[in-house]
Amino acid sequence: MTDTAFASRPAVRRRSVTTEPGWVRLLLILAVLAGLGVLVLFPLGSVFAEALSEGVPAAIASLGDPDAQAAIRLTLLTAAFAIPLNAVFGLAAAWAIAKFDFRGKAFLITVIDLPFSVSPVVAGLCFVLLLGANAPLGAFFVAHGIPIVFAIPGIVLATMFVTFPFVARELIPVMQEQGRTEEEAALTLGASGWRTFLTVTLPNVRWALLYGVLLCNARAMGEFGAVAVVSGRIRGETTTMPLMIEMFYNEYAPVAAFTLAALLASLGLLTLVVKSLLEWRYGDQLAATRRH
Repeated sequence: MTDTAFASRPAVRRRSVTTEPGWVRLLLILAVLAGLGVLVLFPLGSVFAEALSEGVPAAIASLGDPDAQAAIRLTLLTAAFAIPLNAVFGLAAAWAIAKFDFRGKAFLITVIDLPFSVSPVVAGLCFVLLLGANAPLGAFFVAHGIPIVFAIPGIVLATMFVTFPFVARELIPVMQEQGRTEEEAALTLGASGWRTFLTVTLPNVRWALLYGVLLCNARAMGEFGAVAVVSGRIRGETTTMPLMIEMFYNEYAPVAAFTLAALLASLGLLTLVVKSLLEWRYGDQLAATRRH
């Protein structure tokens, strides 16, 4: 076949199978924006609007309520205990799964994912049945002056349960992708196991660890179901911010309820901003967590 014959053929348009027409892309973008507006932006905006419905002074005054302040303190205290403990447990779990081969590894991964599958209310009920005053173990702690359920320890345990997977699930794929070569080289050169962890392993996963901690923090401060079961909702003592918001709303104190909700939402938005900055600055190092 001659070049003239080839030239006489009409040009064939090549089209990528992943390229949609412009109107399709526009329709998808509008659908996503509409969904975000209805499910996220409008409700969030209404919370702030209701909080300021009677003016800024009224909103600030509502935060001066002793019950609101106690709820804020308890929420921050719970996060201060639950997040570092989950960071340590998640780091240990990720280290064991990514760096060692042993029987039962798949079962361990399943157990780590369990809080994602179990309802927080069911988890709270399990803590009540196990550590309540009518249970043998719970009665033992009560007899020694350390009540678990309907007290701060139970709230911390319930929060730790629902937030445990976040740190481990961010670290496991990163550690698996990095492999064991650097740790083995450090051990060969005479470094101890602890020194290898501090100088090799931890610096390599520090951003994924921080990312998991941020997700854990956002979830811990907003937890409602499990905490509602184990706290007993003792006003001013065992009510966190989500519980206090519901109590204010049920008592027809909308400004106090929405102001506390706006504060909780602001803490969540702050976490989201920090998370976005991490993704922008260290996107390549965090990409491994997206592929899992």
